[in-house]
Amino acid sequence: MKKELTIFDNPRNIKRFRMGFFAVLLLVLIAEGFVEMHGEFEVEHFYGFFAVYGFISYVFLIFAAKILRKIVMRKEDYYDE
Repeated sequence: MKKELTIFDNPRNIKRFRMGFFAVLLLVLIAEGFVEMHGEFEVEHFYGFFAVYGFISYVFLIFAAKILRKIVMRKEDYYDE
């Protein structure tokens, strides 16, 4: 049985998606300069705060998931007994 190729199997397409993703991120960061921010705290008024905050939150979630996986994960044959 031949495996069907998807759009994500071509490395050239992956590079295109990545460049498009970074371009959109850059446009959003540039657009932040034209929008009036209404933050609760003074730190929220710094340029690029929400981008940095989102990135730090994302990294924290990845590390938390890796740690929790070791705690919650069961053995492969856990339900076979």
